[in-house]
Amino acid sequence: MGQVQAKALYSVVSDGSITTPKGFKAGGLHCGLKKTTRHDLGAIVCEVPAAAAGVYTTNVFQAAPIKVTRESIDSDGFLRAVIVNSGNANAVTGKQGEDDAYEMRSRFAESIGVSADQVAVASTGVIGENLKMDKVRAGIDALPAQLEAGNDAADGFCQAILTTDLVQKMVCVSVEIDGQTVHIAGAAKGSGMIHPNMATMLGFVTTDAAIGSEALQSLLREATNYTFNMITVDGDTSTNDMLVAMASGLAGNSELTPQHEGWTAFSAGLRHVCEVLAKAIARDGEGATKLVEVQVHGAVNDEAANAIAKTVIGSSLVKSAVFGADANWGRIIAAVGRAGQPVNPDTVDVRIGDIVTLEASRPVAFDEDAALEYLKGDTVVIRVDLHMDNGTATAWGCDLTYDYVRINAAYRT
Repeated sequence: MGQVQAKALYSVVSDGSITTPKGFKAGGLHCGLKKTTRHDLGAIVCEVPAAAAGVYTTNVFQAAPIKVTRESIDSDGFLRAVIVNSGNANAVTGKQGEDDAYEMRSRFAESIGVSADQVAVASTGVIGENLKMDKVRAGIDALPAQLEAGNDAADGFCQAILTTDLVQKMVCVSVEIDGQTVHIAGAAKGSGMIHPNMATMLGFVTTDAAIGSEALQSLLREATNYTFNMITVDGDTSTNDMLVAMASGLAGNSELTPQHEGWTAFSAGLRHVCEVLAKAIARDGEGATKLVEVQVHGAVNDEAANAIAKTVIGSSLVKSAVFGADANWGRIIAAVGRAGQPVNPDTVDVRIGDIVTLEASRPVAFDEDAALEYLKGDTVVIRVDLHMDNGTATAWGCDLTYDYVRINAAYRT
């Protein structure tokens, strides 16, 4: 399997997928929930009980599948499978929605011969509409025949979870632990209704590392805070956001704990997987033409830097200026000032790419043509230095375009 060295702690597996970790199969099919013929039902299945962890949306209106998945993971900390549909969020659908989510869980569990509490459920799509359960039932009955361990099956799963996404999002890394090759892989969907505190995103991580559920939960939440919770497309937190991790334990390493010498490497690999997926979601924002990265340095602490970075990346005025290739640093400094965090108004520097636009809170003459050329690129980095202390953070987002309005003006219809 071809690998490209990324960092000393882990290697990127260029041809890896969510089925690369030992013990996992995946697949997808079209059951009729979408108006197109693109896949809309998929699953990941582990051949053994996998230690499981989950992170969920903070939206008060949590979709029925989240309740079901929480119950499954909380029952004993293990999962055998996750089943996902797109085209319908099964959110704000009352008791019928809950009944449908439970039926998805039990029917798929029966079809693969496991107990219902070993199956997680996820949904994404239009809010407030009941699932077409006749189509879902038929799809679930046909799904086990689509489950395989190869990359084609993984691609089928990735297609099944997409809504307005333009591209599939998948990544895999390997880590050497106890002389064994451990794989960590991930797949995600997300394009609109994306905002920190989980963001409409669904994410799935598979690994063959031996690690307990509590340890995996701790690492997953930490990785989420630095990655998925640092992206925004439009400032809207979805009803369905979910990130689920499953660890088969088949790699042959001794169980990972904070005291294990391989803990740091595994943590770094997991965080890389989550960061790649998070940035891919930001880059694929609805109607987006650019990935925008905001780096904040010199804040009073990391929490303040975090809040400032997310305020700048979420500013509609900043996003619009980036789309128009306008080096309007005034939009940036205004966002910094309204983030509700300590800022010395006399010490702030702003750079767009390598171009200094503000130094010690004073405008700097810069080459407008060079700035225009830089902002026409597909990746824009904005750096803000507060010169107060050592707090740092990085957030990712995208530009705000005419197409974003077009896509969302008719999303339901």
